[in-house]
Amino acid sequence: MSAYDVIVIGGGPSGLMASIAAGENGSKVLLVDKGTKLGRKLAISGGGRCNVTNRLPIDEIIKHIPGNGRFLYSAFSEFNNEDIISFFEKLGIHLKEEDHGRMFPVSNRALDVVEALLNRMKELGVETRTNTAVEEVIYEDGETKGIRLMDGEVIDAKAVVIAVGGKSVPHTGSTGDGYPWARKAGHTITDLFPTEVPLTSEEPFIKQKALQGLSLRDIELSVLNPKGKKLITHKMDMIFTHLGISGPAVLRCSQYVVKAMKKWKLTHVTMVIDSMPDTNEEQLFQSLYKQVKEEGKKAAKNIFKGLVPERYLLFLLDKSGMDPDEKGDHLSSEKVRHFVKLLKQFTFTVNGTLSIDKAFVTGGGVSVKEIEPKTMASKKMHGLFFCGEVLDIHGYTGGYNITSALVTGRLAGYNAARV
Repeated sequence: MSAYDVIVIGGGPSGLMASIAAGENGSKVLLVDKGTKLGRKLAISGGGRCNVTNRLPIDEIIKHIPGNGRFLYSAFSEFNNEDIISFFEKLGIHLKEEDHGRMFPVSNRALDVVEALLNRMKELGVETRTNTAVEEVIYEDGETKGIRLMDGEVIDAKAVVIAVGGKSVPHTGSTGDGYPWARKAGHTITDLFPTEVPLTSEEPFIKQKALQGLSLRDIELSVLNPKGKKLITHKMDMIFTHLGISGPAVLRCSQYVVKAMKKWKLTHVTMVIDSMPDTNEEQLFQSLYKQVKEEGKKAAKNIFKGLVPERYLLFLLDKSGMDPDEKGDHLSSEKVRHFVKLLKQFTFTVNGTLSIDKAFVTGGGVSVKEIEPKTMASKKMHGLFFCGEVLDIHGYTGGYNITSALVTGRLAGYNAARV
């Protein structure tokens, strides 16, 4: 007789959900985590408010998970974002919808979500052990047999769920522990890379901190391939930092920068900011040139005031060779045209990202080709299941990664209980 039916390794979103699903299916469950507290990643998610899922239609959610999102179609047919919402409502966590379909607890407290999950685990008799590091998962003759802890203790189980996360946000315990256990079972680990991560740049204006701390709202940020064609464009906010650029638009573009560098062996990738995406370039030139003529006695900085934040305006005027105090009467159409081009197509290069431990999400992981899409079972080892960020699935921020974690966790736990 095994000591447990199911052992779940990792107390993040997917591990907590897996242990509940296994417990609800009548299994004797043990959840082990090397950290001092369960749910640490959940507690800090969504800025401490916990963006538990997203209410967009399934097809839209899949689009927001560019890293193997399509693999989740089968999983969503079993348990989806609406099921996540009902699951939390049943636990007494009332949710509210915010912009772009993001769902938060009405209380705005991530800790309420963590507590509700831990209380449900208690009700189901799930045993938990914190400060418990796993050395290895034990396999014999194509079967999963249990785990060996760092102190040498062996715990038997019929099924093991690996829910230890990726390599990003390491202070929550995600330090890549699951990859060697997966490899030992015969799994392929695809290249790991940081995604949803700030970008770095060696541009003089970045090094001189000319725009440090400046936010641009609702701009369009694009990543270009070596031929100058746009690989991806995101319309959101961004911020200039002392090392490069960050903010929502940048985080979403970051994985395309990483992939472009790898694919074309680049040291630098070109990016473009369109700070007035809703206006056509030629029309913008015509209206601004007309304004210049009509307000000829005013200084350039006053004629163009309010188009973009003042610091960015002065920066672009300088780049286009205009003195901010120059009167409209003296501005040539060439200079105005150059200025408009910079408003619509300010081009610069980035040379990489911050390291994977500074990323919000890990790209790469256990290859989804080797996972049963409806159960999260390993195709390589009987009784072994994977869920959450240890898998090669990654989405944008906005409730997409946590949706993937909760859905895959649900299926892994439920099916582990049936082994």
